[in-house]
Amino acid sequence: MRINSTYILPFLLFIGGSCQSVKVPEQKDIVEKKEFIDAHIENNIPKLIDYAADNEGRINDTIVLKHLSKTAHYYAESDNKPAWSDQGKWKPYASSLVKFIAGSLRYGLFPSDYHLIPISSIQHRLSTDSTEARNAVLWGTADLLLTDAFIAICHDLRVGRLPHDSLSVNKDSLIQDEYYSTLLQQFIASGDIDGTLQQLEPAYPGYHALKGGLQHFLDSVSFRPSTYIYYPAEDSVKLYQQVQHRFVELGIVKSDSQALDTSAWKKIISDFQLAKKLKVTGKVNASLISQLNNTPWEQFKQVAITLDKFKQLPDTMPVTYAMVNIPSFRLRVTDCDTVAFESRVVVGAPATRTPELSSEISNFITYPQWTVPYSIIFKEMLPKIQKNVDYLDKQNLMVVDRFDSIIDPHTINWSKLSKTNFPYLLKQRQGDDNSLGVIKFNFRNKYSVYLHDTNARSLFQRSLRALSHGCVRVQQWHKFADYLIRNDTIRYNRDSLVSWIERKEKKLVQGFQRFPIYIRYYTCEGNNEEIVFFDDVYGTDKYLREKYFSDKTIINIP
Repeated sequence: MRINSTYILPFLLFIGGSCQSVKVPEQKDIVEKKEFIDAHIENNIPKLIDYAADNEGRINDTIVLKHLSKTAHYYAESDNKPAWSDQGKWKPYASSLVKFIAGSLRYGLFPSDYHLIPISSIQHRLSTDSTEARNAVLWGTADLLLTDAFIAICHDLRVGRLPHDSLSVNKDSLIQDEYYSTLLQQFIASGDIDGTLQQLEPAYPGYHALKGGLQHFLDSVSFRPSTYIYYPAEDSVKLYQQVQHRFVELGIVKSDSQALDTSAWKKIISDFQLAKKLKVTGKVNASLISQLNNTPWEQFKQVAITLDKFKQLPDTMPVTYAMVNIPSFRLRVTDCDTVAFESRVVVGAPATRTPELSSEISNFITYPQWTVPYSIIFKEMLPKIQKNVDYLDKQNLMVVDRFDSIIDPHTINWSKLSKTNFPYLLKQRQGDDNSLGVIKFNFRNKYSVYLHDTNARSLFQRSLRALSHGCVRVQQWHKFADYLIRNDTIRYNRDSLVSWIERKEKKLVQGFQRFPIYIRYYTCEGNNEEIVFFDDVYGTDKYLREKYFSDKTIINIP
């Protein structure tokens, strides 16, 4: 195997601090006899790679190789031989890849990310211009683009496009360049693009349910360019210009130049809010902008973001586990890829969000006592106590000192207490009116959150259930507790939990097999070949869309 020394150049430049630039490659290398064109392509590919390495991946003014090191590794391993053509003719699997890119929306991918336009343009030039058909530089450029596109697709299907954080199990840094070269060689040998790529996708049922719904979604919508409105905005004049342009796109306003006074604006906005079942205010607000931005293209981005979030789960999920999806306000227990049961939940309010995390439930306790977090004491309770000490009795709260001794609250000078001077704990007596309800499920996490019952059970009937201080309140807590101890028949029977609750007995239940729990944020789900969209209650997807998916363009392919 011949390793071209040019691949070492970027590292030598980095180490040596050289300011020397790689020569701009020639744009044409016309080969008189086609039987020699592969040799010329082999000569041009390393030149193009060297230039890209010296110019942040650019091989010309408009084309950037997104995975240069991985692409360069493949050609170094294959002695720079063209992967996609042979003696000036495309290999059959080249058209398979281009066709896949054109239809990659069905995988939650964006065709514009994989050089579709430049590849199609080059292929057209090669097929319609007899001189260009003998241009080895053009063939070499096309080869690099196809290889880079294939690698980019593999990367995006395997690990996604979102930044990795503490939730990410699949780390791209653990995947070596050789991995992508092997995948390309596998595809070249089989010619089966779907078979090669589907092995990279998550096995998680929720991913495939959403992907299944995506196909129906794509069949039922058409994508049209539309103005995305950033909100809130510092420039109110520009904001109203964008809103007016969006109304023009919707056919509600005749033109951008149409003069609109205050009363005209109020009527247009009020009518739109009424038609979309929004609260009618006649003013530009967050719900109005969210509705104006709710186009099929933005919904597709929402699906793409969620599919990428699934790629951050483990490659193999546990046999049984619980998943709390914050935007759907649901807890779902899965056993052998089948939903055992699900429950409505109440999650944290936008100001006190439920964190995303992975953990294991280790125990649960009946008739728990709630120790009020200091954050709640200082933000909510202390000002009320300072106004009226009887607030403590109304909330069933007792004051204890550092020795866990109960203190008469009327003996305390509450006016002198503050965030920096508070030598007490506030605890809520156990019982049916306890904020934790009659049961609490514990799992290790750095946020001090848990699952529990509640004394405000009417909240489960609301459609918007982002209402708690961060913990997750579970409506079907009885089913969940029974499920956790279902295999421990020696110590517990089906009536154990019922008897503890009837006797109002405080009972710590542990020793069962630790139960995996995942709390995640998915704003859409697949359901019976359809997609169900949820409100972006924390604005998390809005942030991801604006930071990582704002430049994704619509390519209408005939």
